[in-house]
Amino acid sequence: MLTNFLVAVVERILNTALVLDSTLIAKLKPVTQQRLLIDIRDWQQQFVVVFTGQNLHLYNTKETLYDCMISANIDTLMALQNPAMLTQLIRQDKLDLQGDLNIAQGYSNAFAAMDIDWPEHLSRYIGDVPAQQVWQLITQLKSQGDKTQLKLNNTITHLCQDELAVTIHPIELEQFKQHTRQLKGQVAQLEMRINQLLQSN
Repeated sequence: MLTNFLVAVVERILNTALVLDSTLIAKLKPVTQQRLLIDIRDWQQQFVVVFTGQNLHLYNTKETLYDCMISANIDTLMALQNPAMLTQLIRQDKLDLQGDLNIAQGYSNAFAAMDIDWPEHLSRYIGDVPAQQVWQLITQLKSQGDKTQLKLNNTITHLCQDELAVTIHPIELEQFKQHTRQLKGQVAQLEMRINQLLQSN
C-alpha cells in the first residue's frame, strides 16, 4: 500500500517536471511507448516507466515484459544522472542492462539535461524580484552546503589517515604494493634455487 502511494507521488513529480521543463517532452519523444524496467536490487522492487508522448507512467510490477531493463542498487542508479556513467557502470559490473541500450540512454539523457527555470515559475506566485532573490538565496545556500560537505569530507579523510591511522595514505599503499612485488620476486627466485638443489641431488 505504501509502495503504491510512493509510486503515485514519484509519478506526479515526474509529470510536474514535464510541465515545468517544456523541452522535456521533445527529449523523451524517441522513447515513446518504450517500457523501461528498473530493478532496484537493495530494495527488492521493480518499476516500469513508460512515456506515452504526453505523460510518464510509473508502475510497481513483477512483470517481465520490457524493452529495456536496468538492474542495480539505488546508489548506482542515482549515479545515472550523469549519462556518461552508464557504460562505465556496466563495465564495472555494478549495473546489468538487458534490451535496447538506447532506451536507457534516452531516459537518462532527457532527465540529465532537464532545465527548469525556477525563478520564472516562482514569479507567478510571488513576483519577479522576490523570485530572483529567493532563487539567489537558495543557490548560495546550496553552494555553501557543497563547500561545507567538501571541507567535512577532507577533515574526516585527514583525521582517519593522519591522526587516527585508520586508513593508509595512497602513497603508503603504493609503497606497500612495491614491497609486496619485490618480496614475491625474491620468493620466486628462492623457490627456483630450492628446486634446482633438489634436482641436482
